[in-house]
Amino acid sequence: MTRPRDLAPPVLALVVAVLALVGCGGRATTHHKPGTSHEEATGSSGTLLPAEGVGGHRLRELPAADAPTVRAEARPDSEGGWNIHLTVERFRFTPESTGGAALPGRGHARLLVDGRETARMYGPWGYVPAGGRTLTVRLHADDHTVWAAAGAPVQTTVRLDATPASSPPTSSAPASSTPAPSSSAPSAADPSAPVSPRPTGSRSPGPGRTVTLAITVTGTTVSPPPSRIELKKGDHLTLRVTSDRADTLHVHGYDRELPLSPGTPATLTLTTDRTGLFEVETHESGLVLTQLVVR
Repeated sequence: MTRPRDLAPPVLALVVAVLALVGCGGRATTHHKPGTSHEEATGSSGTLLPAEGVGGHRLRELPAADAPTVRAEARPDSEGGWNIHLTVERFRFTPESTGGAALPGRGHARLLVDGRETARMYGPWGYVPAGGRTLTVRLHADDHTVWAAAGAPVQTTVRLDATPASSPPTSSAPASSTPAPSSSAPSAADPSAPVSPRPTGSRSPGPGRTVTLAITVTGTTVSPPPSRIELKKGDHLTLRVTSDRADTLHVHGYDRELPLSPGTPATLTLTTDRTGLFEVETHESGLVLTQLVVR
């Protein structure tokens, strides 16, 4: 029988290393995944405030210049409830990394109706059923802590009443009572704004008709340029998208996705059974391809 002292030093070192990895029945682990930084592995961004934050989640404070902001717009749906559109700055939605480390400018939003959390949003569009009076939108990091600055959470509140409502841009600082400056330009989330020419391949929509949109993505260029497409409830929409890179097509509000392979046309079909304004975008490149206005 060969004893440990009879083994050559290199072999003995290898045996010790293997025993260390499997000792006590545990699995081999690393400090953090290869290719990630210490910050990415530990979520050490910002400063965790000592006191418990809102809803049982601690606040993760950033300098005001780095903290994200959020603005919410609520538009009544023709069948009840509210279509919610969020405009964010210094922030992007990262559903693929929810539950991971907290990195600046990443995460998701949580919706609180009359102070009670009802849903999460992993993109700029969402929906709230009828019955509430106020909606508060709060930005969370991927580790579920609440982004904050000056000791206050990054959030905004809008009233849910009989007319379209929007909140002024807010950061984590206390909300200002000063309304957002008005602009003569149409809002990007206003379905009554003029509709741009339809992309190549579309037809004038009618009840139960089929509308085909052919879109090409090259780098950061969308052809034809993004526009708004007028549709009626019950129309059948066919999206044919050709991208020069691997990506994922996402139709907000309908929660439909379609993988895109480089240079290969991909087709997605759906029936417009929900009214409102919905964005069609790519996940990886974050490009808006078109907007669907369904009445």
